[in-house]
Amino acid sequence: MKKKVNKWIQKIHLKKGSLSKQLGIPTAKDIPVTLLKKIQSAKKGSVVTNPAKLGKKKVTATRLLKKRVNLAINLKRIKR
Repeated sequence: MKKKVNKWIQKIHLKKGSLSKQLGIPTAKDIPVTLLKKIQSAKKGSVVTNPAKLGKKKVTATRLLKKRVNLAINLKRIKR
């Protein structure tokens, strides 16, 4: 018996570059992990200051932004 491989990433309808666009960072450059962690720990509706010099200086932590950040952190952890 073969194990059924769960391919959950392929089933997600991703909008590529949406997190970068929301943060004001070019898609060619990587998003700093410090910024992702800061947004992840912030409360919804609060304003987060960007510790990196890349992108917008202040970002409002919305529900959608927090979901996108969580997905980005999880995808960075996956071994290729």
